[in-house]
Amino acid sequence: MPADSKVIAVIPARWASSRFPGKPLALIKGKPMIQWVYEQASKAKSVSEVIVGTDDIRILKTVTKFGGNAVMTSSDHESGTDRIAEVVRDKKCEVVVNVQGDEPLISPANIDLIVRPLLEEISESTVTLRILIKSRDELMDRNITKVVVDKSDSALYFSKAPMPFDRYSLDTNVDPLKPFWYKHIGLYAYRKIFLMEFGSLPDSGLEKIEKLEQLRILENGFRIKVVETTLDSIGVDCEADLAMVEKRLAEQTVLP
Repeated sequence: MPADSKVIAVIPARWASSRFPGKPLALIKGKPMIQWVYEQASKAKSVSEVIVGTDDIRILKTVTKFGGNAVMTSSDHESGTDRIAEVVRDKKCEVVVNVQGDEPLISPANIDLIVRPLLEEISESTVTLRILIKSRDELMDRNITKVVVDKSDSALYFSKAPMPFDRYSLDTNVDPLKPFWYKHIGLYAYRKIFLMEFGSLPDSGLEKIEKLEQLRILENGFRIKVVETTLDSIGVDCEADLAMVEKRLAEQTVLP
């Protein structure tokens, strides 16, 4: 793939949320969260265009107001991946990045990190991220997805459960000198041609059990490249998480 291939970042954003309705428009230091995400994604050097895909006119108007690019999509999509596929269906691009709309501190460097392998002609059609887990609390947290990889850094499995399971040491702190445990960061880059195929893949039993969409890719025989990063991110799942984000912003003057 040539280095000048067009890369589009899409931020799926919906209003409905069982735990936090209207989350994309939640204010962080006076600015809606969707704007934080949009501005961070726009800083990625590899991205030529950023688009918000939404099913709510309030979100679309907010993005348009701050000068961003947004399009209305169907309200029937079951996942953010389906929504981004609709957004880019008629777009000329080679790579599509799925940027989660609830990660206002997402690192532009991480976006570039997952795009690069696709520009270098790796065999996988999907790339995502992992970061080393350094505490037992994080490893045991069922809200955090873990990933294990093979020797070529392709994903073997994803789960909310602690894995790999060390039957001898999980009663002690995780040893950072033994890099076995990794948190999955839910940022994805796809070849567009594969993204268009993704929605038609057969339902995955593992996906249904774990509630992790990426398992559909693995269970249908496709590979996912998992690149390691040292730059973590904070996902906003509920209103209480906003305070954590604002605290992080107060601790740093320039976002990585």
